[in-house]
Amino acid sequence: MLDIRTKYLGLELKNPIIVGSSGLTKSLDNIIRFEKYGAGAVVLKSLFEEQIKYEISKVHKNSDNLYTYPEADDYIANYARHNSLDEYVNLIKNAKKSVSIPIIASVNCISATEWISFAKKIEDAGADALELNAFILPSDFKRNSEQNEKVYFDIIEEVKKQIKIPIALKIGNYFSSLAQTAQKLSWTGIAGLVIFNRFFSPDIDLDNTKIISTNLYSKPEEIAIPLRWTAILSGNVQCDIAATTGIHDGKGLVKMLLAGAKAVQVCSTLYTNGFQQIEIMEDYLKNWMLKHNYKNIDEFRGAFSHKKSDNPAAFQRVQFMKHQAGIE
Repeated sequence: MLDIRTKYLGLELKNPIIVGSSGLTKSLDNIIRFEKYGAGAVVLKSLFEEQIKYEISKVHKNSDNLYTYPEADDYIANYARHNSLDEYVNLIKNAKKSVSIPIIASVNCISATEWISFAKKIEDAGADALELNAFILPSDFKRNSEQNEKVYFDIIEEVKKQIKIPIALKIGNYFSSLAQTAQKLSWTGIAGLVIFNRFFSPDIDLDNTKIISTNLYSKPEEIAIPLRWTAILSGNVQCDIAATTGIHDGKGLVKMLLAGAKAVQVCSTLYTNGFQQIEIMEDYLKNWMLKHNYKNIDEFRGAFSHKKSDNPAAFQRVQFMKHQAGIE
């Protein structure tokens, strides 16, 4: 019998396929369908720090948020009206009543301020864990890397004071010392790192001369960056790793497990291929394990991590020396 269970954030998942935070996960009907199609867990659509601060304190204009801009006020107010905190709490409660898989709440945050008090309501509603989607764009010319990175540690410290459920931190790869920062973040007591978050990508519409969003969905080739860093960090951080971005099929799932991930988060592939893609990915994992005579995931997890690989330099190489020099 194949055992494809995995432990992530201290939670037992029936398989390592997690539906990542997106517009798909704000609907109870979708969450029920995700379980039907075999998802191991679901991360709910993120609440935004600005929304929480607006509803709780009504003082977002005076916040110490480093990146508040006046044009956002109307948007935040409108967003809050259509995405209330009560609705989010009720979604957690109803999901916990309707499905047996873990429900992970999510907050998109950029500061350690009054929004953190809402974390307790998330815990009280029954969420199994909280994912903090934190990212500080290093674009402020007045702030150095240490000041930017300190925000992540401040957020974790303050949230840990509020809740006891496991915390995962979803980060980007814009760090001056990514390996060391990720390792230090894992020492804070968080249960997991999610690598990497996917950002809003601006573009310019030349016909209408305005800024628009582009590349809404990831592409399979984008797996390279999280694959490299999952392999490098595996065994070197004191928490679980969940990989995300570019994982569109069963091959991507197996690759990430071989690199050392405890689980993967999928989103874009569900938009483009449908919810049944979860079943297809699970079947691929089982067939691959049968082909290679593995009985459980732990037998091969991390086999190609930087620590265990026969060719660890492959994950460190950044230049195409072999191809540019014509050497085989």
